[in-house]
Amino acid sequence: MINRQSRTSNPLVKLLLQVDLMLVVAPVILAAIGVLMVYSATRLTAPAVGLSSHYYLDHQAIFVVVGLAMMAVIAFIDYRRYAAWGYVLYGLILLGLVGVFVVGRGGNAAIDGTAVRWYALGPVQVQPSEFGVLGLVIIVALYCSRHQTMRLKHLLVVLALAGIPMLMVLKQPDLGTTIVMGIVLLTMLVVAGLRLRLLVLLVALIVGGVFLVLHLHVLSPYQQARINGFFSQGGNSRTLNYQLSQSKTAIGSGGLTGTHLFKGPETNLGYVPNQETDFIFTAIGEQLGFIGSAVVLGLFALVSLRMLRAIQLAKDVFGRLLCAGALAFLVFSVFQNVGMTIGIMPITGIPLPLISYGGSALFAFFAAIGLVQSVELHRLVRR
Repeated sequence: MINRQSRTSNPLVKLLLQVDLMLVVAPVILAAIGVLMVYSATRLTAPAVGLSSHYYLDHQAIFVVVGLAMMAVIAFIDYRRYAAWGYVLYGLILLGLVGVFVVGRGGNAAIDGTAVRWYALGPVQVQPSEFGVLGLVIIVALYCSRHQTMRLKHLLVVLALAGIPMLMVLKQPDLGTTIVMGIVLLTMLVVAGLRLRLLVLLVALIVGGVFLVLHLHVLSPYQQARINGFFSQGGNSRTLNYQLSQSKTAIGSGGLTGTHLFKGPETNLGYVPNQETDFIFTAIGEQLGFIGSAVVLGLFALVSLRMLRAIQLAKDVFGRLLCAGALAFLVFSVFQNVGMTIGIMPITGIPLPLISYGGSALFAFFAAIGLVQSVELHRLVRR
């Protein structure tokens, strides 16, 4: 009895007892599925470009381990400390976004022209825009929690704080991540209690801005081509809509139970461009079928529900807004990625959370889950 009381009085044990196990297990399962799907999509195509068949498998497995470590560290730090460091973290992320224009590297010139998005650190590429979403979540949560009555002047400050990193990301150009940041911002403002008339005004401005962007040809040529392809899916399957056409073919060929692991012809022959990154859901749909795809989406739904629970249980506005931002980041990314592979959303290059190949996005999503865990772990700790 004494030993049991001494164990439960240990602060570390008390903290561990607050861990949301479902919010750990489900992301781990998703990441494991991601490693397997990335391997299935690259094991035959990687040797064709001079890489080992295990190259992407090894790297993705390392990314998952590092991401889990990041999630654990972020979770065990009291989330209220991020409020104290908020403007410092925001400044560092802005510095990272600026620096990419000076020493960064571009993407696929054949697709996105002069895009500059990554830092090259040896064999590893770091994309700061993914962390820009987290910076936006923290700074908006911090400001709104300190000004709980959101008047017009407060809204303008929030829009300025969020607009700076969003414009930098758009300039890269990275339209997909910019849209995600906008959705995250709008969600957080709603949760923060933005007055209805200001919310209507903001939505009207967003709609007007989108209309002007589409009709004044502000987008780069490849972005405009993707938008045009979305509205003309019935034709140009060999040119403008080739990627979408192959994506639909791969998912449709999976049927109910799939072609089974490593036996999908579209995946094995590399017919879907960028399959291991933006179009990894096509490998899931082809090989695991409707049932496997439903299981994956069900796991995402479980993670989302646990995040929603964290919002409801949060003891302060800052914690509630952190969880709301993380939830919006995850949910819209899943919707956009899956949607673009089946043709209900434009192709914007958004990765499938925890599953697509790449370290930056994986780290960002694990970090977002870590923030939610931190709110749950420390909500009962008095300051």
